This record gives sequence, C-alpha cells and structure tokens, in this order.
Amino acid sequence: MTNHDLIIIGGGPGGYTAAIRAAQLGLNTACVEREPRLGGTCLRLGCIPSKAMLESSEKFSEAQHKLAEHGVKVAGVELDLATMLRRKEQVVDTLCKGIDGLFRKHKITRYIGYGRIAGPGQVNVTAENGSVQQLAAKHIILTPGSKPALLPGIELHADRVGTSTEALSYTEVPQHLVVVGGGYIGMELGSVWNRLGSKVTVLEFLDRILPGTDSELAGEAIELFQKQGIEFRLGSRVTSAKFDPSQNTCVVQCAGAAPISCDRILVAVGRTPATQDLGLETVGISLDPKGRISVDDHFHILSAPGAPGSTGGPVGQTILNLYAIGDCIPGPMLAHKAEEDAVACVEGIVTGYAHVDYNLVPSVIYTHPEIAAVGKTEDQLQSDDTPYRKGTFPFRANGRARTLADMDGKVKILAHQQTDRVLGVHILGPRAGDLIAEAAAAMAFGASSEDIARTCHAHPTLSEAVKEAALAVDNRTLNL
Repeated sequence: MTNHDLIIIGGGPGGYTAAIRAAQLGLNTACVEREPRLGGTCLRLGCIPSKAMLESSEKFSEAQHKLAEHGVKVAGVELDLATMLRRKEQVVDTLCKGIDGLFRKHKITRYIGYGRIAGPGQVNVTAENGSVQQLAAKHIILTPGSKPALLPGIELHADRVGTSTEALSYTEVPQHLVVVGGGYIGMELGSVWNRLGSKVTVLEFLDRILPGTDSELAGEAIELFQKQGIEFRLGSRVTSAKFDPSQNTCVVQCAGAAPISCDRILVAVGRTPATQDLGLETVGISLDPKGRISVDDHFHILSAPGAPGSTGGPVGQTILNLYAIGDCIPGPMLAHKAEEDAVACVEGIVTGYAHVDYNLVPSVIYTHPEIAAVGKTEDQLQSDDTPYRKGTFPFRANGRARTLADMDGKVKILAHQQTDRVLGVHILGPRAGDLIAEAAAAMAFGASSEDIARTCHAHPTLSEAVKEAALAVDNRTLNL
C-alpha cells in the first residue's frame, strides 16, 4: 500500500488546485482522476470550451453584422465550423498540458483511475484494465464534481438529444435547436448556435429566464436575446424529448402545447453532484436530499451515527481527516468556488484556519452582453426586508462603451440604507465578467457605495460605469 500525506479524489478545479496548494505547503500529495487529462468538466467539457465557442461565434457574428459601422467592410463571410471546433480543442489541450506541468513542478503524484474510499484513510484506484492499486493517507479530500441533471421523459440519443457535452461539438449547425432550460448553460450555448445560424427555441419552466439572477437584469436580458433572434417559451413544462429515427427528427412535448420538431435538443436543466459510487458507505457518509455531502465550516465531512473513524455521537459529528469540496457540497456550483474551497480546505489542514464567504462568490453568464453579479439580488433584499438604496448607470452613457459600439445594459449597485455598505452588484453589459472583480474586492473589504464612488477610475473605461452606479446610490451621477 502506497502512503501519502494527502490524497485528493478528483482532478477538476477543486482537485488540482488543492493538490498544488498542498504541495506548496509541504504535503506529500496525490491526485486520483480517471480521465487522462486533468481539469475536470470545467476545463475539458464545460467552462473553457464553451467560452472558446462563445468567443469564436461572437467574432463570426461581429464580422457579419457589426464591423461595417466601424468602417470595416467585409464581404463573403463564411463559417468554417471544423476550424472553430479544432481551435476550441487546442485551447483545452494547451490548458490541460499546463496542469500536467504544474503537477510535475510541484512533485504531485498522479494516479489515473477511478478513486473510491475503501475505509478510513484508504483509497482504492481502479484502472481502466480493472487492476486495483491501494493507497493510504492521513487526509483525504473528495472533489468528484458534478454532472448534467436530467428530467423524466427525456431520452438521450447521441448528439441529437444531449447535454452541454454534445452541444459543444456539433459537427454541423442545427437548423432548429431546442434548448430545455433557460439557465446560464442553456443561454450560453443557445447563443453560440444562434450566432452561427440556428433557429434557437428556449423552453423554460419558470416565468423568467436565468433563475437566481437579479430579476430586473434578467428581464432586460431576455429582451436583448429576443432581438438577437432567440425565441422563448416561458412557463413550459417539458414532458418528453426524444429522437424519432423513423422521421430522422427530434420531438419535444410540453404540457398543454403542440409538439415541437427540431434537429437537435440541448438539455440544460442544471447540474447534480457526482457523488455516486465513491465508497461513502464505508465510512458512514449519508447524502442530503440533493445528493450533496454535508460538511462543517472547515470542510470536514459530517457522518452518520457510529460511522467508522468518526468522532462518535449523533449525526453531524465529523469524520476525522476526511473532507469534501466543490460541487459535491452545498454552495454555488462554480469552478472558482471549488478553487476557493480547495485552498481554504488545505490551509485548514495545515494551519487550522479555513474560510470561504459564499456571499461573495461572483457569477458570470458569458452571453452577449455578459451578465455578472456578486452579493444579494434586489429580490433577496426585498424578501428579507433589508432596507437598501439602489444606484444604476447605463452603458449608453459611458464613453468607452460608445467607442466600442457596445452600449446595451447597465450597472446596478445595492447598498444598505443606513450603513451604505454594498450588499450586491449586478452588471449587464460589455465585459461584465471582468468588471465584477472590482465589486467583489470592494465587498470583501466591507466597502460602502461612497468608497467606490470616491475611488479614481481611469477614463475612458467601462469601469467608470461602476463608479457612476455608486454615485447614483446617492443620486449624484456626473454623466447622466
């Protein structure tokens, strides 16, 4: 049996980040990942390839529709989808190799195979050929990630009825793509294929898109997406979705509506923790109703009564030296959240201190315009009866946005009515994903809207819209 100080099951953003930080802190560290390439769903099948496709499709759309107003005349614009897909894979491959290099740099041991807990302090790694290697460690971190969620009545079929994985690699542009789910995955990939020429129909069960985002900005976003040509059917409950080989077409059925025929169906109804077959029962771990692992503030896994290796007592006692991070525990299912978990968890193991403020985890939706947020939404503040003031500033009044010819959207800042402390920032507009970092940093240090308003912002920049929104909290914008 091979021994390490720390074994990490999972090589995604949480896993490889934990491994690197542990090695930096002097732990003999191993990472178990069954896929040949490190990086997890985010790098191989999610965040990175989708952003590559979003960027490429945006450039194609810009060449078709937007360059002329800049005085750049382009004729005969054509789509080379094979090259676009190849570039996407090159980006992914380069970043995967980069993680391999970091593992070599930090002398992290890599095991390729399926990791499963075999008892307290023990991990079995099953290779593709069925051979099993036994490992032992004082500390074990579980970070298995997540997988696409499905709905009853949906029958997956190759790339005709598939998830985001298949939608990232269509070898031809669908004539009609139906997206089941109006969340961030559905909107991002729907945007990609809409730009490339597909008719896109989004079916959403709720009466709005982008659940969890600020409803005011979501309402403005849907109007912009509709102008781009995306069709929405809100309040649609999908009862079945399947491929009909006899007609070589896909059919989606919604309650109380006529069937929809299309070329492809993208199922994008969220993600669920990949917590199956990890050997959790060998150490007495039980999952919550959403399939997640329960942990304490230091990411120690909470056990069932009498679990092997636990501190004993009722449910809620910790299992010694066994931890979980990322998508498999409560909190936002985001790669950067998993990375924060990873660093905090490992530093907690070494130093005894671990903390992540989930109220300050930013989110970004990479549509055009982008949508980014950190902190509370206005809906949440109203629901909690929190007194607040609001300041907004439109990008159409921002000089840099004008020069970019990218003026849709606005910045919205919510501050406490009495203390002026910033409670939430929401941005719909150009480079919102980059702009939100300032808000996250400000909120991490307890900034007030006045703090942001009195910070000098370079001119002309998009970030001035953030300053102006902060000024608007006190009804003193300078450029509106």
